[in-house]
Amino acid sequence: MKLIIDYANLEKIKEMYMYYPVDGVTTNPSILAKENRNPYEVLKEIREFIGAEGELHVQVISKIAEDMVEEADKIRQELGDNTYIKVPVTKEGLKAIKILAKKGVNVTATAIYTQMQGYLAGKAGAKYAAPYVNRIDNLGANGVKVAKDIHDIYVKNNIETEVIAASFKNSQQVLELAKYGIGAATIAPDVMNGLIKLDAVTCAVDAFIKDFESVCGENATMLNI
Repeated sequence: MKLIIDYANLEKIKEMYMYYPVDGVTTNPSILAKENRNPYEVLKEIREFIGAEGELHVQVISKIAEDMVEEADKIRQELGDNTYIKVPVTKEGLKAIKILAKKGVNVTATAIYTQMQGYLAGKAGAKYAAPYVNRIDNLGANGVKVAKDIHDIYVKNNIETEVIAASFKNSQQVLELAKYGIGAATIAPDVMNGLIKLDAVTCAVDAFIKDFESVCGENATMLNI
């Protein structure tokens, strides 16, 4: 399962890349708005950092299919052909996905809340489909199950689209989907840090250091003994 950083702040993205085995960056209009700058300035900095081959997901704003396609062309012109164009799975969005897929554009179908949205996005030609796991939970359904169901629909119907699950609140949701073989997950930095944060690990490391220093002296390591 790929791990994609769900953020737009470059310094935080660099921090995540420094510590974790991440595969790219995804953004949305709300995330970009938090930077309070021209979105293309922010996105170009991210693209420069992750390189031409890094996965960068950028969402269109328009509601009409033809306008979405024009936005997609502009986004790719500014950020490279490898940029994944995020298109909400509405009626107009499905039309846009079909057009873009025929042009060979990488599309990430987003704003998915149901299995049928996921199925239609895959049939339309999206490379990824992004169910909103936690938002689905907040509606009284099971977001992890919806993501798994969409994955199964693709496998059983020979659809090459992969699930890129989004909107997580905890590491358990990520773990469940990793165990299931979901294609990717977009994760905010706080959730990413939570994947490895465990008091028991900290206590174990501290105990090892204490025992080592009891024999070799304070601040001793394998470099200076």
